[in-house]
Amino acid sequence: MRLRSWKVRSKRALVAAALTTTVVAGTAGWTTGNEQQPLTGPPPGTSSWRADDGLGVRLPDPATASPARVAEFFDALSDTRRHELMERHPSVVGNLDGAPTTLRYEANSRFLRAERARERARSTDPDLTAQERERARALVVRYGELLSPGRHILAFDPRGRGQVAEVYGDLERAEHVSVVVPGSDIDLSTFDRAKDKYGTPAGMGRSLYAAAGDRTAVVAWVGYTTPVGLGTDAATGRLAEAGAPRLARFTQGLTASGAPRPAVFCHSYGSVVCGLAAPRLAATDLVVLGSPGMRADSVADLNTGARVWAARDDSDWIGKVPNVELFGLGHGEDPTAPGFGARRVPAEQAKGHTGYFAPGTDSLRAFARIAGGGDSTDGTRTIGART
Repeated sequence: MRLRSWKVRSKRALVAAALTTTVVAGTAGWTTGNEQQPLTGPPPGTSSWRADDGLGVRLPDPATASPARVAEFFDALSDTRRHELMERHPSVVGNLDGAPTTLRYEANSRFLRAERARERARSTDPDLTAQERERARALVVRYGELLSPGRHILAFDPRGRGQVAEVYGDLERAEHVSVVVPGSDIDLSTFDRAKDKYGTPAGMGRSLYAAAGDRTAVVAWVGYTTPVGLGTDAATGRLAEAGAPRLARFTQGLTASGAPRPAVFCHSYGSVVCGLAAPRLAATDLVVLGSPGMRADSVADLNTGARVWAARDDSDWIGKVPNVELFGLGHGEDPTAPGFGARRVPAEQAKGHTGYFAPGTDSLRAFARIAGGGDSTDGTRTIGART
């Protein structure tokens, strides 16, 4: 009987895998030539940081020191010593989870100005190709936008396609904090694009902050290498496996620096990252939307103490992709399925794959209540019909 059951499950899985390939090929086609190399390891400038003995003490290694250890180190320093380190190593301090929030803002501002100056010089370098000079000019504009007054950049890494995290609200005084984790096709250049605004982490973060109110702070986090297009990267967990430790460390850094444990909102492929990071996330809530799966069969398999929520509107194309995980392809059970065990978030008013944070939608209202630490009701209806 067990053998027969296994054969049935295997047959279903193979059929689902074939259907997955068919759906992807029928919607946009498998993207070729876009396999991404994930950015891993410590921040840029770590070698110089490790070699710096100017304080007469060993600096915490960004690759191995926990965010709690980093926080303890900075707590023991005077403001003068903190700023000395920040001025010498802005690229490390700006990306060092556990370092003081305002110090990271200053460090990233300094690092951005330095990178803008470097790219400005490259934009007129005759030894570079026309394409390289054009990219340099685009980066000068991009870095200038991130340096606009009022923006709070909590992380910035120009390597590869570029990574960034931006804060909306007062992170140091907020009673509640949320982190937005995006899906495919997001990097430094598409972080806050005007097109499809609520499909970008910046658009999601700003909308959530506006809906949740001033007692909250929201961080739009692009701290992992996302897939490009619909291809093997999007269908496998390779990039999510590289991103999950980075997300876990980032949330641990928030709490180590004094912020409350966050609610983490994970869109599309970002929910794969969140599923793999779940056991190590310092989170109160884990909210997935437009999810292809979390590499888990149920909430219990996530091994998290956070409340788990799921949303998907009927017009979201992700619902056409069969939920399967076979030979590394696919991401497992649908988090909105009854058997998964997540609390359901209403999304009848959301439109498409990127409409969940659009103002006026039932999904955004529910997200705002979760972000504010509320329960599962709005006084008239239940958000979480399943627990």
